[in-house]
Amino acid sequence: MPATPFVHVHRITYAECTLGNHVYHSRYLDILEAARGEYFRALGHPLLAWQERGVLFPILRVTLDYHRQARYDDTLAVTVELTLARGARLNFSHRMHNQHGLPILTAESHHACTGLNDKPRRLPAELLAALIPRLAPAPDATLPDAVNRADPAQKP
Repeated sequence: MPATPFVHVHRITYAECTLGNHVYHSRYLDILEAARGEYFRALGHPLLAWQERGVLFPILRVTLDYHRQARYDDTLAVTVELTLARGARLNFSHRMHNQHGLPILTAESHHACTGLNDKPRRLPAELLAALIPRLAPAPDATLPDAVNRADPAQKP
């Protein structure tokens, strides 16, 4: 059974907008960060708890494709799907739609798992066990099933 995507709802504030009444382009990164934070909270593994344990997930790469502008007071549905959980890597895909169902943005974010010393470390087994069932189906038919995209060395 495919994983159910996580959806975070965000209302655009005046502070996120330009004089032209649309969201300033870099503010979308803040919205995606908030959505990923809520994803981890809904998973039962808040990011703050991992930070307190000395585990961080800095971004290595992010791509954004803008489809249309979001405006002040729009309500956005931000879909977050885990696409990779292996070794010291976590990748997510994101889709953002407004209250009319129109696409605003699609994005990919790639994260490392590090300690407070910025050195890469394997994803904690406890977190990996919670993430594996939520891996999105592979978009490429040549890839093995989603479970095989997890790190085989880590046993849940």
